Amino acid sequence: MARLSTQSATQAEDDRGHPYRVMLVDDSATVRGLMRNWLGEQPDIKVIASCANGLQAIQNLETYKPEIIILDIEMPVMDGITALPELRKAAPDVTIIIASTLSTHNAKISLKALSMGAADYITKPDSSRGLAGSDEYKRSLFERIRTFGEKGRLRRGEDLPDCDEAAAAKAKDSAERALKANKPPRPASSFTLREPSRVKPKIIAIGSSTGGPQALYEVFKGLNQEKLPPVVITQHMPKTFTTILAEHLAKTTGLTCYEAKQGQSVRGGEIYIAPGDYHMTVTGSVNAPKLELSQSAPENFCRPSVDPMFRSVSKLYGKHVLSVMLTGMGADGLGGTRDVVDGGGTMIAQDEETSVVWGMPGAVAQAGLCAQILPLSGIASEIKKYL
Repeated sequence: MARLSTQSATQAEDDRGHPYRVMLVDDSATVRGLMRNWLGEQPDIKVIASCANGLQAIQNLETYKPEIIILDIEMPVMDGITALPELRKAAPDVTIIIASTLSTHNAKISLKALSMGAADYITKPDSSRGLAGSDEYKRSLFERIRTFGEKGRLRRGEDLPDCDEAAAAKAKDSAERALKANKPPRPASSFTLREPSRVKPKIIAIGSSTGGPQALYEVFKGLNQEKLPPVVITQHMPKTFTTILAEHLAKTTGLTCYEAKQGQSVRGGEIYIAPGDYHMTVTGSVNAPKLELSQSAPENFCRPSVDPMFRSVSKLYGKHVLSVMLTGMGADGLGGTRDVVDGGGTMIAQDEETSVVWGMPGAVAQAGLCAQILPLSGIASEIKKYL
């Protein structure tokens, strides 16, 4: 077996500050070296093992006990998609983040990996932009490690890193303190709920991010017998991935689903997904709505962003908007939800227990903007009631 660049498990356990323990799995020594350097600059993150293929990762799980694995897809000896179920079986509590290049092939494999238990994916920077200079990639990587690391520690009742500024800031909130004390997720009854709109929705607008592809499938498989109004979705995904997501939803639910195109007419019973790297808004009139795509500045570090979409449907449809916030990292969509609710529309949020990350739905719930906070399995039936 090839020699690994690692730190012993005993040393990792003795590290002061309790940093998040990360295993890198990539056949490129250059990529592993760059990622190790980036992560090594973060005082709350420590790379405790670096493996060249999936087989090495499996063989070294017990020795190095990672909390998070960054798993490449295409590798010799054993690729990521083959290693994934074996890693999940050997260490079900470890969070696995798929790393892939931006291609149609890898987009399909990444979505398959999510259905097999990967927590999230991250796309490697385009080589034309230069791997070493991709600040956005590094920001996304650090955010995912900290978010999943914190969630796992809180679930297990373990200490957070002493130097994790993001976790420390969150811990100031009383709700996060409750989680740190290993209390169960907060029930919907603990939040202030808004009165829902009493009119039939003329459009459904959905925001989602981490864990979103599986959540969207769960919602729409429960609506395949219904005559839907138009449905617009902003799912945080890069280009190519949104194309595959639209095809996947159409195939698995039997509903008509498109990756949105500039100027496309919006029709009842059809689903439109914002394409990667473009904000999507609904313009025109209620009787002749159409889609507008824009590459204006990212909002909340996101493009596509949920906020512009929510603002646009609120402006056009007013109280006839039914909005849904599914699992996702961050707080994108919070500002747009205020517009929806202030305009008389309704927000349904996924609950904490069934969310992969309760960031986006948690933000609107804690702001008191929701009419309902429901488990994923109950959202489709609630939508039916409004229709």
